[in-house]
Amino acid sequence: MSVGLIFVIIVGAIVLIVKRFMGEPVDARDTFVTPLILVGIGVYSVTKVADLSGIDIVWLVIGGVVGIAFGAVRGTTTVLFERDGHLWQRYTVKTLVIWGTSMVAGFGISLLGSTMGMHHDAKPVTLSIGIGMLGEMLTLGLRALSSGIPFAPDKKAAARSAADNQRGADNPYLDRFLNNLGHPGTAQPREPGLPDRDFGRTPPGDWSDQDQYLRKSASAEARYDQREDQRGYRERPRTDRSPTLRDGLDWLNQVRDRRA
Repeated sequence: MSVGLIFVIIVGAIVLIVKRFMGEPVDARDTFVTPLILVGIGVYSVTKVADLSGIDIVWLVIGGVVGIAFGAVRGTTTVLFERDGHLWQRYTVKTLVIWGTSMVAGFGISLLGSTMGMHHDAKPVTLSIGIGMLGEMLTLGLRALSSGIPFAPDKKAAARSAADNQRGADNPYLDRFLNNLGHPGTAQPREPGLPDRDFGRTPPGDWSDQDQYLRKSASAEARYDQREDQRGYRERPRTDRSPTLRDGLDWLNQVRDRRA
């Protein structure tokens, strides 16, 4: 691995962690599709390795199991909440600890594999990153689905909506899949002038009257509900806490029972 590539990966990881510590919208495509693409690219790269040996495969399996496990644990430490009518996530100190521990473990496995004769090209960076994201998808994605809160609007759809006032999801197949699971899918880009939907936050300081804040929130929520009715479903009420893995497993059992 070149020094330049290592530098890019480190900078990218730092930017990602800082953004998610501050709070970032949860994008359905990044959550469910990107990990699969990265794993696919990584697996394809491995198949192109000359003289791929059994030792390579053994250490790839070991690294994959450890990477998925750390990613799954990391997905349980992220706080999920609603803001602006869609799902957001925020990293915690526990998330950072898991990130650091997984990096040390991955480096140790890579070093030990190289010592045992593993080919350098048999451990592509895309595969390592994709496996970690795949593990995170298993738990964070399940928690997000169980919340019933729409995922963040697609960035391309939001840009198109702002440019020509067109509406509509940019990921119809992904939205269709989520809808079949009983989830609202991806939120539509927010209409200009419509208040941010974050009804669990503390009233601003200039709103001294709590009733006034509640009336404003109720009015905004009614406008959102009217808009969501036109899409054929109603949003579930905002969760009063971050959904846990147990909530996700309970939701998965309910989906299975409905389909039985």
